[in-house]
Amino acid sequence: MTNSIKASDVSQIILACEAGMGSSLMVVNGLKKKLKKAGVTSVSLKHKPVRTLKGDAQLVIVHKGLANLARKKAPNAVIVKFNHFLNDPVFDKIVSAFVNNTEIENTVE
Repeated sequence: MTNSIKASDVSQIILACEAGMGSSLMVVNGLKKKLKKAGVTSVSLKHKPVRTLKGDAQLVIVHKGLANLARKKAPNAVIVKFNHFLNDPVFDKIVSAFVNNTEIENTVE
């Protein structure tokens, strides 16, 4: 398990969800807009079911209800959990980390 990762070391963010439809798709679109508005173009954002995560994932964003499964599927990734599908402060913190090139902290043990 990795405790943190510097934003500049992340080439891809994975938003892991349960089925890949509905509210998690809204999160992906909202985060893409926030990254674009902040001028962050150095990272791609993928949307995939948590059960398909692989060990090479760098940064995974996941709803708190799926966090433990994400940890099992991607044991070496920095995993950041969120509580609310819309306007969760976690999304702004991630964008800020990319803008300021700071560390993104793991929130799932």
